[in-house]
Amino acid sequence: MRAKGIGYDTGFRRGGRFNRPFDPDLVRRELTIIRDELHCTAVRLIGTDLDRIESAAAEAAALGLEVWFSPFPWDCTPAEILDLLADGAARAERLRRTGAEVVFVAGAELSLFNHGFVPGDDIPARVAQLIASPELRDGLPARVNEFLARALEAVRARFGGRVTYAAVPLERVDWTPFDIVSVDAHRSKEVEHLYREGVRSLVAAGKPVAITEFGVTPYRGAADLGARCGEILEYDSEIPVRLNGEYVRDEEEQARYLRELVEIFAEAGVDAAFACTFVCYGLVHRADPRADLDMASWGVVKVLEEGTGRTYPGVPWEPKAAFGALAECYA
Repeated sequence: MRAKGIGYDTGFRRGGRFNRPFDPDLVRRELTIIRDELHCTAVRLIGTDLDRIESAAAEAAALGLEVWFSPFPWDCTPAEILDLLADGAARAERLRRTGAEVVFVAGAELSLFNHGFVPGDDIPARVAQLIASPELRDGLPARVNEFLARALEAVRARFGGRVTYAAVPLERVDWTPFDIVSVDAHRSKEVEHLYREGVRSLVAAGKPVAITEFGVTPYRGAADLGARCGEILEYDSEIPVRLNGEYVRDEEEQARYLRELVEIFAEAGVDAAFACTFVCYGLVHRADPRADLDMASWGVVKVLEEGTGRTYPGVPWEPKAAFGALAECYA
């Protein structure tokens, strides 16, 4: 693969608060570790706050990383999405003009995370509607592509680099006006027999292909669930407090999953891939299995309940087995 990457969460604002702190010194340290220890050549910077993304993007560019500038609209109307993407594109262009290698990602899974594409107030409700209604599924691509055409017009008016969109397969995006075909491609048991050929077929179409999200969480059986593996949390006022059942921690399952998918991508000729994800600050690792929120975390590092790590002193986390597996693959 040309670009070996990982997703980096700069912060999602939900319920009036962010899911993680944003300390520029810590961000710089983590991005340096991403470059030097994980051997990444690219980073996908996601979040709802453009100031945070822009700040992290400048740090990543200074480290020589290829920047995938990725605003992530959530619970927005189509008009709000367009405003966010236009503002983000202008910021990404300022960075690109300094000589940085920047790709602009014009949103991600918009039909599931936002209003105006599928009925429902939240993701579970929208997914339920799509499952229940073949007519709704059949009509979704037209709605998504009509919106993406408008979004792309706004983005290209402000950004002169390569543009893509992080899609889910059911959106059936028309990739003709985009520079890169990008999909969030989590492998589950249901599609395992089709997964390798599906990736090959994307590459065979001729445009560069990016896997903008792939990964799994560290418990036994998570790999079979794919994108649904993180749905094991119980919440109190939108804050995760415990797991919703009994699970067995299995870091090797997470590591093995990453190894297998990177091998598939390399063999198929994928241009860029971004593991999901570096760190999930809201999901703390604890010894008590029912309280070990890290089992629902896609991160390749586990956040400590208190203190700092030993492997990389001064950061509040320790690498998981997945960290070593990804570093080995990328090296």
